[in-house]
Amino acid sequence: MPDQPAAVPTKRRRRTRQETEADLLDAALRLLERDGTLAGITLREVAKEAGVNHGQIYQYFGDRQTLLRAAIGRLLDTQTLGAQNHWEKPFSERRRAMLRYALDQPQLLRLEALLALDGDPELTLFPELEHTKAALERDRRDGHLPEDADGLVMHAMTAATYLGYCIFREALARDLGLDPDELDQRASAVYDLMLDGLVDGRRNPGPSAN
Repeated sequence: MPDQPAAVPTKRRRRTRQETEADLLDAALRLLERDGTLAGITLREVAKEAGVNHGQIYQYFGDRQTLLRAAIGRLLDTQTLGAQNHWEKPFSERRRAMLRYALDQPQLLRLEALLALDGDPELTLFPELEHTKAALERDRRDGHLPEDADGLVMHAMTAATYLGYCIFREALARDLGLDPDELDQRASAVYDLMLDGLVDGRRNPGPSAN
């Protein structure tokens, strides 16, 4: 019986830099989802998970904070608010939409919290701040905010409310003995009252205490 010809090894296609970066970011997100943010991840672990030479991850990202910021960007690229006219809506509607968005993005919020706790000086919670400023100015002009409202800080404090709620949501539900979905409904109703107080309460203040 004649010898069979030796199999010719298939040459593995070399990944582009864009593909390699995407694989590394996906690997980082998988590790964080599997082990939790406080378990910590190293660049070497991410490279191993992605099947990438560990030298490449240092070349592309340099340090863990840069990698996590890029992972946040990847999540933001794949998730949207679902409405192109978000910035055209009044203040209260925009903030309600952001609460709903935050509830759907627990991994994104955990990453942001991790970077904040890590003291990352390049973390930004408001990447589209210029759109925000323009929308707040329009809100004042159209009567959706009082003329003397501190719109930027109202934006920041309402963001702190929904960010904090979503980060601590499960612990809050356990402490209160509530199903998380029921707590979401009740929390949304209270958040609506807070927004109404910020907008209408300032415009129609109650009688003076004096």
